[in-house]
Amino acid sequence: MLIYNAEILTMSNRGIIPCGWIETENGKIKAIESGTPKDMPSDSINAEGGMLLPGFIDAHTHLGIIEDSLDFEGDDCNESTDPFTPQMRAIDGINPFDRCFEEARSRGITTVASSPGSANACGGEIAAIKTYGRRIDDMLIKNCGIKFALGENPKNVYNGREETPITRMAITALIREGLYKARRYVHDMDSYYSDSENYDPPEYDIKCEALMPLLDRKIKAFFHCHRADDICTAMRISKEFGLDPVIVHGTEGQLIADIIAEEAVPVICGPLICDRCKPEMRGLELKNASILHKNGVKICICTDHTVIPIQYLPLSVQAAVKGGLDLSEALKTLTINPAEILGIDETTGSLTEGKDADMQLYRKGANPLDLMSEPLLVMIGGNICRREI
Repeated sequence: MLIYNAEILTMSNRGIIPCGWIETENGKIKAIESGTPKDMPSDSINAEGGMLLPGFIDAHTHLGIIEDSLDFEGDDCNESTDPFTPQMRAIDGINPFDRCFEEARSRGITTVASSPGSANACGGEIAAIKTYGRRIDDMLIKNCGIKFALGENPKNVYNGREETPITRMAITALIREGLYKARRYVHDMDSYYSDSENYDPPEYDIKCEALMPLLDRKIKAFFHCHRADDICTAMRISKEFGLDPVIVHGTEGQLIADIIAEEAVPVICGPLICDRCKPEMRGLELKNASILHKNGVKICICTDHTVIPIQYLPLSVQAAVKGGLDLSEALKTLTINPAEILGIDETTGSLTEGKDADMQLYRKGANPLDLMSEPLLVMIGGNICRREI
């Protein structure tokens, strides 16, 4: 497949190619050049001067794990029978036939992180997935992190049952206990592997097994937190155990933007176009993302679908622009930034030779963030999922 006569926003160090072409092969980007290609295959697409850019990425959703039009039957997001469940895996609860996947594709969203919820101090493993496919195993890019939650959500769930945790102290203590156990488990495993004659392997523990890649920094620690003090707690725990942290929501990040920047911790901002539905969100402001960015924090924008329907991701970024985010930075918060934050930038997030052919095409003069804009073409892994050209 070859697309030519396009304004290509590569979202890489190549910047913008005013008039160029891109060739795909076997689901990958084979070549990107300026000008006109010498050879035109019969299935080539004339972009007619339109804007070609990477598919959008939503770095925090519950897509497919909370299904559309269903209540309990389709809600597999929180295993709220145990406040510490790192062994839960989002891929085991995602239904790829949820129609919201199609709504994501219709708005150029080609990749999402679908996450367990925030009912528990630790909810489980987050999956970075493509939005095209019929079997989650084929859609999976990687299991990219473990979901932790601080603040009101775990408190409210377990306070109603008169069970631990009902305070921020208890939430943090549960996380710390789980990580200490996992660290000791790793130590005991290492002792056994290095000297099996004198050491026995520890008794199998599925929770510790799930946390081992986290302690090795092979995956990241995603902390649901809104308040500034909870953000600091997330960073404190991460330092204590040598984790690679990401702040999810970060509603009061604006109050400590310089501190977050000093710690070099990225923030997934959002949802933005929602009400202040609980006390810890009373500081919700559209300027949050802008302040974080101006202080040097790497940011991206999320919908937290189903809180905000997935197709309104570009509108959420427009809201951040209204709050002061640089327009030049806006598209990065939907492409390369979330790819880097999720640790999937080797395969997606920019239009670069060798990466997956995840891209979208807009009519000439269209604004991809505008509510009325829709892509003429959406391609995911080389598969054309939407075409109106």
